[in-house]
Amino acid sequence: MGNVKTVMTEDEVRRTVDRLAFQVIENHGECDSLVLVGIQRRGVDIAARVRAVLEERLGRDIEFGSLDINLYRDDWTTLDVQPMINKTDIPSGVDGKTLLLVDDVLFTGRTIRAALEAVLDYGRPSRIELMVLVDRGHRELPIQANYVGKQIATARNEQVDVLIEEIDGRDEVQLQHAG
Repeated sequence: MGNVKTVMTEDEVRRTVDRLAFQVIENHGECDSLVLVGIQRRGVDIAARVRAVLEERLGRDIEFGSLDINLYRDDWTTLDVQPMINKTDIPSGVDGKTLLLVDDVLFTGRTIRAALEAVLDYGRPSRIELMVLVDRGHRELPIQANYVGKQIATARNEQVDVLIEEIDGRDEVQLQHAG
C-alpha cells in the first residue's frame, strides 16, 4: 500500500467509544434487555469498552458475548488461506432481547450479513442493532449501522485499519492510500 494517514487518534477513539455508549443509554435507558455482542476480533474489544462505560454509568452488569462469523462468510471457498476460527460465546436467552452487534469497520456489509445469520443460530432476539467504530461506505448489501463512531470517505481500493490497544498495542484508526 501507499502512504498512511491517521484519521482517529487515541483520544478520538476513546471519546468516540464514550459517545457511542451514551447514545445506547439514550435509546435504551437502563439497558435491561440489551445484550452486547462483539464480532471477532476487534469488535469484541470495542464492545467490551462500550460495556465498561455502560456498566459504570448504569451501575449494573450488561450481558456480553462474542461472535465468530468465519464459518458464515460467503467467500470462504475463494479465500487463499483457511479462516482462523475464533471463539463464539453468546449468552443464553437472547430470545426477545435487543442484541447490539459491535464491529470495528462497516464496509461492504458482508460481515454483518454473516453475523446476522450466525446470531439467529442462537435464538430470536426481538431486535438486532449495529454499532461500528468506522463506516467507510461502499455497501454491497442494504445494511446500515444504528450507531456510527465516524464516517470516513474512502476509495474502494483504500484500506481502513483499526488498531486497538488490546491487540495492536495502541489505539488509532488509519487510512492507507493505494499506490
